[in-house]
Amino acid sequence: MDFKLTEEQLEIKSAVREFCLKEFTPELAMECDREEKFPWDLHRKAARLGFVGIHFPEEYGGGGYGVLENVLVVEEMCRVDSTLGTAIMLGDFACDLILRHGTEEQKERWLPKVARGEAVSAGAFTEPARGSDITKMDTTAVKEGDEWVINGTKTLISNATIASFFITLCQTNPEAEPTYRGQSLIIVERETPGVDVTKIGGKLGIRSSPTGEVSFSDVRVPEENLLGELNRGFYHSLYFFDESRIEIAAQAVGIAQGALDRALKYAKEREAFGRKIAEFQAISHKLADMATKVEAARLLTYKAAWVVDHGKLDPMLASMAKTYAGRIAVEVADEAIQIFGGYGYIGEYEVERFYRDAKITEIYEGTREIQKNTIARYLVGR
Repeated sequence: MDFKLTEEQLEIKSAVREFCLKEFTPELAMECDREEKFPWDLHRKAARLGFVGIHFPEEYGGGGYGVLENVLVVEEMCRVDSTLGTAIMLGDFACDLILRHGTEEQKERWLPKVARGEAVSAGAFTEPARGSDITKMDTTAVKEGDEWVINGTKTLISNATIASFFITLCQTNPEAEPTYRGQSLIIVERETPGVDVTKIGGKLGIRSSPTGEVSFSDVRVPEENLLGELNRGFYHSLYFFDESRIEIAAQAVGIAQGALDRALKYAKEREAFGRKIAEFQAISHKLADMATKVEAARLLTYKAAWVVDHGKLDPMLASMAKTYAGRIAVEVADEAIQIFGGYGYIGEYEVERFYRDAKITEIYEGTREIQKNTIARYLVGR
């Protein structure tokens, strides 16, 4: 298995990095972090250059590339800035469900808008009483004539306050045993009567990526908004998470590399006791360990993406990539702060923000513990 990137893939990395170095200013990042504000103008610029939905087919406004190319985009964005990069990468969240299971009409209606930056998507899975357990849903969808009537609440939903539509996991057959065999995915437009969104503020990190609670009160949507097969929503969602976890791993790799970049630059410039601190073994060994961990996480993430692009999604590998990369992001950002010393604790030096932003990669899209369950299950099964 050859992981050497092609010339075109290297050009994509270079183009994304050039764009980010120009547009992702520290001032904008700090403003969006402080005010918990989504960078709309930046998102639209990224979309115009084809960086949003790069893995969508060309007929739906994308670049026609694969998962690995999308991973490269995410990694470079989060490397340049963890806060802004995360906000942009989540702009097409859950659209892969439409891409894989949607009707032609659904694909034509939603994907081009997202790719052009005209719409932001959201996936509504998590519920207040359920957390990571999506085998049971309190949100229900009942068929009345040619409509679905939805009631329930979703929480900790990425993009909740800015999304144009929610891909919502509902219980459509309450009699199903086990219950997850009676779940379906339904697309709900933001402006539909009965949809209410409440912002969840005060987050530790990724503050420019808005999070909120979404409630559905007798929300009526047409039957053609059913996404995929009836009562197969749980299985559609599992496949989606297995694939999207690779993107989160790329986010973690980018954050870790960005923290390492800053720590290395600082260590080569900062002097103590008449020497650059990079010359002290205690510091140089930290940097060596950080670089080794980042490279290992990167290769694992690239492999997970490469496997999908070659026709076989490996849930165990995807969970390995997310688990390892997420842990490395936190560890490397932590060591970066240590190298900066007291300055690392101050927002102006950015690494404290990278540290805060890193932690979420161990939580959303399935916690670290959930990933280990998946790895163990497949490992023992094999």
